Order: sequence, then structure tokens, then C-alpha cells
Amino acid sequence: MTRTTEETLELNADVLIIGGGLAGTWAAAAARRAGATVILADKGYCGTSGVTATAGPGHWWIPPDPPELRENAIANRRKTGFGLNDAGWMARTLALTWESLPTLAGFYDFSKDESGAPQYRALRGPEYMRALRRLVESLGITILDHSPALELLQRPDGSVSGARGIRRQKGGDWQVNAGAVVLATGGTSFLSRLLGSHTNTGDGYLMAAEAGAELSGMEFTTYHTVAPVRSTMTRTMSYAFATYYDEDGAVIPMPPGPDTMRPLARALLEGKVFCDLSRTPEDIRAQVPTISPNFMLPFRRWGIDPYSERFEVTLHGEGTIRGIGGLRIVGDDCATSVPGLFAAGDTATRELVAGAISGGGNINSAWAVSSGQWAGRGAARFSAENGSASGGRPIGQASLRPASVERDIDLSQALLAIQGEMLSYDKNIFRHGSKLKRSADLLDDAWANVDAHARGSGDTRLRTRETAAMLATARWCIASALARDESRGMHQREDRPETDPRFNRRILVGGLDKVWTQSDYGRALELAS
Repeated sequence: MTRTTEETLELNADVLIIGGGLAGTWAAAAARRAGATVILADKGYCGTSGVTATAGPGHWWIPPDPPELRENAIANRRKTGFGLNDAGWMARTLALTWESLPTLAGFYDFSKDESGAPQYRALRGPEYMRALRRLVESLGITILDHSPALELLQRPDGSVSGARGIRRQKGGDWQVNAGAVVLATGGTSFLSRLLGSHTNTGDGYLMAAEAGAELSGMEFTTYHTVAPVRSTMTRTMSYAFATYYDEDGAVIPMPPGPDTMRPLARALLEGKVFCDLSRTPEDIRAQVPTISPNFMLPFRRWGIDPYSERFEVTLHGEGTIRGIGGLRIVGDDCATSVPGLFAAGDTATRELVAGAISGGGNINSAWAVSSGQWAGRGAARFSAENGSASGGRPIGQASLRPASVERDIDLSQALLAIQGEMLSYDKNIFRHGSKLKRSADLLDDAWANVDAHARGSGDTRLRTRETAAMLATARWCIASALARDESRGMHQREDRPETDPRFNRRILVGGLDKVWTQSDYGRALELAS
């Protein structure tokens, strides 16, 4: 049913998908194939928004035969995941990703190897997302483009029953009454200028927390990506062959392997850092235009040959995008602890498959493909079993319904406070308990001000809500980093340099007015058994 008032477009569906990126489109297709009526609402234009659309995503892609290939991959990832990932979830992700990608053959033109065999692992991001939009459209799914969600609807029994948002181009609001909701809004890089992440502001985290959900793994948010200064071009494959120099031209020594983030951050705290890519093999140079066709654009614009000339670089924070944290998953269908609410992709925690280190591009992409489908099917099943009747009320609070007297809030100052704590190398990469406590106090004060007084109106509603979401996310990240009183994987504490077996468990976090943390002792028992 569709009902349009002067200000609100009201729709009904079995399942509402919020977010139209990689995970959201796979979720929508899975829910529709399970027999549900589906509406997908995207903040931007489904098929072009989100980080995948600007990338050349690979996938965790390992054949099932011989079985040792997947067994070894899982065992190796268990070792590097510092005990926080799960072999069963990894096996499920590998299997579903392997089954799923070939099904796009009618929508995506897969490249072929020398023998003519299709190559499914690495895809071209812009074409990948266009293919997924065509898939969604072919299934008869309703797409609401340029329609960011602001808040969830919740029934008196606590189950989620849809969402409300705004229609940026057509004007007015929208409301979808649904039997279940999948949050696939991505993570957030705190507007660090990470390529493709401008729409990723942690909206799903805030909406879910207002409904009563908790998060997990939010301490693992220190990942930063190298990029040329003045550029958002965070495509990093070519930097595997980089040589870095300080301002005096001396080579900055780098450890063997791919992890250059910490030494680069230390060098950047001392001064400017420069780079050239002269060690890149010729065959790799030839492949770059195909693998990452946009990689060379800023260099061409500046008249620089990165293979023979030095250029200045910086690090862009990835927050929870190539971090690990997100909404806690409590079922194999990617259900959250709130009935009728499911999470997929970067909106969900990736500890299950990545552990305590970044899933990078391949594991994260495979997780988006798989978790999206599990969540879509789970949402369709929940709706079928519980009914899709409406009856919920909007529950958004921060920046929508101030706790106290409304007054003007300088959102730019709030954003500077968030970025100052979450993107500063000395505070976020090189963590220390005393610094984290100061960050927590500062962000708590900023939250109290925004929560009590900020209320967006008209065109400012979205920006105000996004600021509140990033602020809430930052507080959960800092609280989790304090609670994990050790160093493990991506989370490194200068004052606690050792890995402590007492923390072989996940850290849960939640709360808005008062942030809380607790250990997932059920997970600790599982690890010990």
C-alpha cells in the first residue's frame, strides 16, 4: 500500500533494507528471492554510493576442492585474528561467496584468464555496483534513491517495524512500515576524506542503539590508509612497492610485510613524508589501469609520474570501514539482539571472520556478500513468521528530539572534536589509557550538548543527525578501547603493550546518555573449550 500526504510518502513492505551498497543490494535480492516484498532506501543513488563503487574489490575466494585449501585459509586467519574470529563463520562466508558471485553473470561482464575461464574474485567496483542495481531492479524491488533514513520505528513489544527518513530530491519525508529491517548503512570513517565514504557516517549504529542494540569490536578502529596529500585516492595496492622519504630525503625504513601504518604515522608526527613507486614491477604497472582505473587520475592532474617522481603522502583514517567493529550479531541469520532488526556488511561486527585485525578488501567484501544474504533471508523469515503489520512509533532521539531546550549548536565544532579524537595519530593509533580517558571526557561533554540541545530542521536535519551518529560512534570506540586493557591486533595500547589472555573475549558496548561496556563471557567460554 502507498499513501502520500502533503509531507510524507508512506509505504508498506515485508522487509525494508536501509543502505544500497554492496551488503544492502545482496540483502535486498536475498529477501525478495525468499518471497518477501522489499523496499530499499539509499542515502545516495543505489549503484553509485558507498565505498565499493569507487574501488576494485577482491573477495575472499577459495575453491572448495581440495578441502585443505579452505581449511588452511581458516586456520591461518584464526592465528592472525588473535582468537576473536570463528571458524564456522569463516567457512560459511567462503562457501556462500563462492556460490554467489557467478550468479551475477547475466548482469556483470566478468573478465577471463588466458584459458577463457571467468575470473570471479576481483571485480571492477563501479560496474559491480551497477550490476547489483540491475539485479535488484530485475527482481521488482522498490528503490528509494536519495532517501536517507533518520530513525527506526518500534512496536510496544520492542520489535522493529520500519523506519522514517527524508526525500532529498523530491522533498518531504518517507515512512516504510515493515515486518523487519536490515541495516546496511556501512560504517564510518568520521569524514576523513576516505574515497567513497562521504555517505558513511555511522547512521545505522545510532538507529540500532536507540532501539536497544549493542555493538562489538568497536576498539578495532585504528586502521589508516596511505594516500597522496590533497587527495581522497585511497587505493593502496601500488603502495606495496613504495619507498618513503622524510623531508631531508632520507629513506624511512619500513618493516617487511604490508603493515606500514604505524611507522608511517610515527614519521608523519615528525614532519612531512614523501613517496615514490619506482619499485613497482612493469607487469603491475600495466595492470593498474584495469584494477584501479582511477588510481592515476590525481597524478595526471598534478603532472606527476609516481613511478619516477616523489610526491607527498598522508594517512586517512578508515574508522569502522576497514576496522572491525559494528552491531553485535546474535544469530546465524545476522540478527541483532533487537527483534526484527538485522545487520549486514560494515554495519555489523566483522570480528566473526576477521578477528582483531582488518579484513582488508577481500574478507570484508566476502562478508558483505554473505552477511547481506543471511540478513535478507532472516528478515524475510522474521516478517513471514511475525507479520508485517505496522504499529510502530518513531524512536529517534539525538538531534531529532532534544532532551532539553533546543538551541543553536555549532556542528562544525562538534565534528572537529570527533575528528580530533578519532583521526589524530598520537591519540588513535598510538593509544594510551590517559589519552583515552581525556578523549572520553571530551566526547561525553560534546554528546551532552548535542543530545540536549541540537535539533535539525529542513535541510540541516540530515547533517545534524549524521553528526550525532559519528559522535555516538566515537564514544563507543573510545569506551571499548579503554575496556580492552591490553594490546591485541589492530588495537595497540602504549601503556599496555602485551596481549593478555584474560581478554580472549569480545568487548560489548552500548548506551547513549551513559556508555557502558562489558565482556562477552559466553565468547570467552567458547574460546576456552
